[in-house]
Amino acid sequence: MPLLDMRLASLFVLLAFGPLILVGCASDSHAPSTEEGFEVEGSLAFLTPGGDTLRTIDVDIADTDAERRRGLMRQRSLGYDRGMLFIFDSVDEGGMWMKNTPLPLDIVFVAPDSQVINIARRTTPFSEKSIEPAAPRNFVVEVRAGFADRFDLTDSTRVRWTRSE
Repeated sequence: MPLLDMRLASLFVLLAFGPLILVGCASDSHAPSTEEGFEVEGSLAFLTPGGDTLRTIDVDIADTDAERRRGLMRQRSLGYDRGMLFIFDSVDEGGMWMKNTPLPLDIVFVAPDSQVINIARRTTPFSEKSIEPAAPRNFVVEVRAGFADRFDLTDSTRVRWTRSE
């Protein structure tokens, strides 16, 4: 095949299949994510007051002091299908911070009865300012910034979670 014909054939293939390749590589916010360092340890559902599911996500569970201190530090991406569930040993009013966390988050404070207390929306990356719950909390869920608005989370939302076996 002459060199000119090979170049034309290559150009044809690129023009014909290039858009398909680009569409295939496009980000889908609902596609499973593969965040490095994220370990799926359970699932968590956000529920309406009537019990209907607003959204279910995979969660990495932070239930030790070391895991709670580390949180999502250094995590560079987080899909709408993932989050981190912090489980505390006691109910208190302790806050959260964004130290060494390069992406903005929505932080959902949850009471022992699984009712959302309040949501800190679109937090500031790397901030060391304490983000406080409006009332004592037993759980905290960190999700991608914009999640709470996208899935209509409010202070009447409830959560239900299970640990993977």
